[in-house]
Parts: sequence; structure tokens; C-alpha cells
Amino acid sequence: MAELLLFHHAQGQTAGFLAFADDLRAEGHLVHTPDLYDGKTFADLDDGVRYAREVGFETIVERGRLAAEDLPSELVYAGFSLGVMPAQMLAQTRPGANGALLFSAAFPASEFADSWPEGVPLQIHMMENDEWVDEDLPAARQLAETVDSAELFLYPGDRHLFADSSLPDYDEGAAKLLKQRVLAFLKNVK
Repeated sequence: MAELLLFHHAQGQTAGFLAFADDLRAEGHLVHTPDLYDGKTFADLDDGVRYAREVGFETIVERGRLAAEDLPSELVYAGFSLGVMPAQMLAQTRPGANGALLFSAAFPASEFADSWPEGVPLQIHMMENDEWVDEDLPAARQLAETVDSAELFLYPGDRHLFADSSLPDYDEGAAKLLKQRVLAFLKNVK
């Protein structure tokens, strides 16, 4: 089974985020869910993003790096939206990564390193008409085209945090398919 470091989105460690982690645990995976927000959660995405800006995106990424410090290097790094920043940074810069799962966001590989690390599998999941990923979709497509082991899954719809069952953006059908694809990905991770 895989060991994951899973980072929450801008609304914090919501009940739906924690339920997603628990679903992966129920399949036998070891899932670490560090709180990058010191216990804060937000009912509104804009409020969560505002808080992240106040704290500073660099601080959020650094908190993610520190969360990985005492864990093995052979992890799958995963993140939802805001959590993609530390997840992708660690997958690209911390030697030994077993994979990366990016939900509702992606950055160009050049944001964190010269290129994507060879042999590190990648899955990206987004809704095709999500206004929050408009600027991320080109980076996601580029990663999918240039990384041998990358897959980009675009779901019909315009919701952002569609896999979080505790939020209004939740889309049961898309979330179920995402989870199936994630579990298949994790089954193939060594």
C-alpha cells in the first residue's frame, strides 16, 4: 500500500477533505494530513484564499515542506487546489517521491525545478470549466504532454473543489470517478 502526504485546500481541513483521506485509509493506504492553517477552516473559498494570502503562499509551502521533514522520502505527494503548491514542490524537489496527485490545480514544472523528476508518476484532476483553474490548465496540459508517466483527467463541469463532500462544489459522480482513478494510481505505486 502507498504512503501519502495529502494537503488540504484553501478552506482548510474540512469534513469532506478529512473524509477523502479516511476513504484512502480504508483501502489500506497510510495518509498523513498536516494542517497548514493551524486549525482554521473557512465556509467560503474566497475567505480561505484571503487567509492564505495574509499568511503568505511561501509560508504555506514552507509549512508543507516542514510537514514532510520527519516522514520517509518515498511518499506520494497529493494536494487539493492550494495544497497542490506544497505537494508539487515536494514531488519535484524531494528525492525519492513515489508519485504526485494534483487536484484542481497545477503549476508549470519550472515553478519548482528545471523539470519534472524522471520516473515520478503524476495524475492531475480538474473540471474543464472551473474558472479557478483557467490559468492552471495550460500548465496541466503541458505536464501531461511532457511527463511520460503523467495523466490529465478533465471532468465535465465548472466546480472547483468537486471531490470535497462537505462543500457546495461537490459533484458525486465526478468525485467517485476521481477516487477510482486515484486508487488505481496508488495500486501501481511501489
